[in-house]
Amino acid sequence: MAGSQVSLKAAKPEDGCVWITGASSGIGRALALMLAGEGWRVAVTARSEGKLSALVAEAAALPGRIVSFPGDVTDADAMSAILQQIETEVAPLAVLVANAGVYRPQDGLAGNPEEWRKTIDVNLMGTVNVLLPAIETMKTRGKGQIAIVSSSAGYAGLPTSAAYGATKAGLINMAEALKFDLDKAGIAIQVICPGFVDTPATAQNPFPMPDIITVDRAAEEIAAGLQRPAQFEIYFPRGFVTQLKLLRLLPYSLYFRLVAKATGWSKKSL
Repeated sequence: MAGSQVSLKAAKPEDGCVWITGASSGIGRALALMLAGEGWRVAVTARSEGKLSALVAEAAALPGRIVSFPGDVTDADAMSAILQQIETEVAPLAVLVANAGVYRPQDGLAGNPEEWRKTIDVNLMGTVNVLLPAIETMKTRGKGQIAIVSSSAGYAGLPTSAAYGATKAGLINMAEALKFDLDKAGIAIQVICPGFVDTPATAQNPFPMPDIITVDRAAEEIAAGLQRPAQFEIYFPRGFVTQLKLLRLLPYSLYFRLVAKATGWSKKSL
C-alpha cells in the first residue's frame, strides 16, 4: 500500500551477497573476513587488485567466500558496472557496506585544495556512486540493507579533520534524509560512526586517541549492528562516542576549550 511502512528485517546469507567497498585494508578487510566466516558470499571492491587477491586467498578455507571486483569508487559508471557483474556472477545484492574512504589531515592554516577535493570525491561522491545503483536494484525486490560508514568525526569539528569531518558529517545527514524514503521501500539504511580505530589512517593523528580499538573489534560491532536493521546508528566504542555526542550539546565557548585541551591543541604553536 502506498505510504505504508515496511518491516525491516536483517538479511541472511541465503538472501544474497554483501558488497563491501574499501575492502583492501582496515575495517573493510576485517569485516569481509568476518562475514565470510559466517557463511556470506562477500564481493569486495578497492583500487588495489593485489591486496584484494590476497584477501580472497586468505578467505579460501572459510565457510563463505570472498570475490574480488577491483575498482575506484570515484568512477560512477564503473561502480554501476561492478554491481551488475556482482549480481550476475555472485548473487543478488542483499547488503551494501559503503566503507571506502580516505583521511587526509589538514592544517587549517595551510590547506591543500587537491587533498580536499580527493577527500570529497572518495568519501562523499564515492559513497553516492555505490549507493544509487544499490538502491535501484534493491527497490525492485522490496528489501535490502545499506550501511554507510561515517565517523564520530562527523559529529563536530576536530583538529586536522576539516576536510574529513565535513564529508563524514555529510554522510550522516545524507543517510538521515534517505531513511524516510528507503524505509517505505523495505530497504534498511544505517550509518556507522566509529570512534578511533587502529588503522594506518589514524596513525597520522598528532594527538591522543582515547579508547582506540582494533579493526577486528570494529568489524564485530558492525556485524552485530547489521543484525539490528531498525537501529539507525551503529556507533562504538559506546562510552567514548557518547562523550563526543554530549560535547556537541555544549555552548561553543566551552566546546572549543575542552576539545583544544583534550587534543593538546591549546598548547600547539603556529
